[in-house]
Amino acid sequence: MEQKRTLRTLLEILIVSTRLGFTSFGGPIAHLGYFHEEYIRRRKWMDEKSYADLVALCQFLPGPASSQVGIGIGVMRAGVLGGITSFIGFTLPSVLALIIFALILQGFDVADAGWIHGLKIVAVAVVVHAILGMAQKLTPDLKRKTIALFALVGTLLWQTAFTQVGVIIIAAFVGFLLYKDHTESEESRVEFPISKGFAIVCLSLFFGLLILLPILREMTSISWIAMFDSFYRSGSLVFGGGHVVLPLLEREFVPTGWLSEEAFLAGYGAAQAVPGPLFTFAAYLGAVINGWQGGLIATVAIFLPAFLLILGTLPFWDTLRRNPKIKGALLGVNAAVVGILISAFYHPIWTSSILAPIDFAFAAVLFSMLVYWKLPPWIIVLTGAVGGLLIGLI
Repeated sequence: MEQKRTLRTLLEILIVSTRLGFTSFGGPIAHLGYFHEEYIRRRKWMDEKSYADLVALCQFLPGPASSQVGIGIGVMRAGVLGGITSFIGFTLPSVLALIIFALILQGFDVADAGWIHGLKIVAVAVVVHAILGMAQKLTPDLKRKTIALFALVGTLLWQTAFTQVGVIIIAAFVGFLLYKDHTESEESRVEFPISKGFAIVCLSLFFGLLILLPILREMTSISWIAMFDSFYRSGSLVFGGGHVVLPLLEREFVPTGWLSEEAFLAGYGAAQAVPGPLFTFAAYLGAVINGWQGGLIATVAIFLPAFLLILGTLPFWDTLRRNPKIKGALLGVNAAVVGILISAFYHPIWTSSILAPIDFAFAAVLFSMLVYWKLPPWIIVLTGAVGGLLIGLI
């Protein structure tokens, strides 16, 4: 009976995350909006505070924040297998699409297609909806609104890889000072199915591979190890999301002759055209270098650090967030996350999507479809793609 319930839960996670994998366009902040809509608003798998805390944790960690949030939600729902299932569902559609792009569609210019522009406008509607919902819950008073404002201003004016982490640390300190005596009537309960011992093993493996892989690369001449090392290192050292990983990957593979600059840029255009995390760009690079097998190995290598880090930190995060002294700091951090989301909404989502009055009008229509008419996300995505094509013809 218990086994049947577990299988049913895993199947539900797979179906929902795969649907998100096919429809989540617009980059990591947009993905958090899609997750919030599906997992929190519709299915109520987590409460608002727990989701905000999880997002804040993943902003701290290197790697693809949206993928780590998805893994974390899967883990909360059904343990390690739930995290793996959630990751596979969300990531596989874009991995397969980019491997196919690498094998048969190199040289086609997909980045400027009208339907891509329409999908960017969909991301605008989804992110606005997520920000409004989170702001209502996480910045209810003037102090937290002020923290969010400073986070917004700071991340807009100083756009570096470590600005987000610095802003979150400052917000935690301010929140601790302002809310150290704060008590909440609503206590969020999260069932957490991973032990601290398992978490320590994951963290040890993360650092062990970071040290061991370059040594193995120097000692052997096996190309698979060299490729795995390059992707693993890139996935381990990136703060700030998928776009930051691009220069790292280019430095690893273009000057060394693994692939040409033209092939790299063509793949980048393809990566913009598919849903899911931008880290799946690694699947394209791996497929260009070593066929579909290379694509799968590259995907495992670049996402493995994210997996090990989220499994290694979640049990300690769950303990910390229940500590009364830490709760005040988390109130400040959650307010800062709202500011960071608004900042990322403006740049790059708004600046790359709303280029003319017709774009804004279309975004308003899509927002109304999502929020007021409560249509399913896949209808919003399909409408966005078709609308983008029509706008391109005007």
